Amino acid sequence: MDWKLFTATFGTIFLAELGDKTQFAAIAASAQSKTVTEILLAVVLALALAGILGVLAGKVLAQFLNPEILRWISGAMFIGMGLWILLKGGGADGS
Repeated sequence: MDWKLFTATFGTIFLAELGDKTQFAAIAASAQSKTVTEILLAVVLALALAGILGVLAGKVLAQFLNPEILRWISGAMFIGMGLWILLKGGGADGS
């Protein structure tokens, strides 16, 4: 196992998920429940599935695109999504 790759990937994903809307949704769901077992299982499975889809999509795209280009595309999409959220404006209801 490439521990450097594992650590870099884990750290990046972990830090990206802290304070993410997914975490806030998990907080809201667990606040409404007397037990956290179902919420924890649902969150872990949902994040695992999303991660699996991301890894598979990356593997397929890497067959057609240079990984360096893929990194730039991913970064640009991340920045674009952030700008869209910032510029979209609207009120608390998202309008």
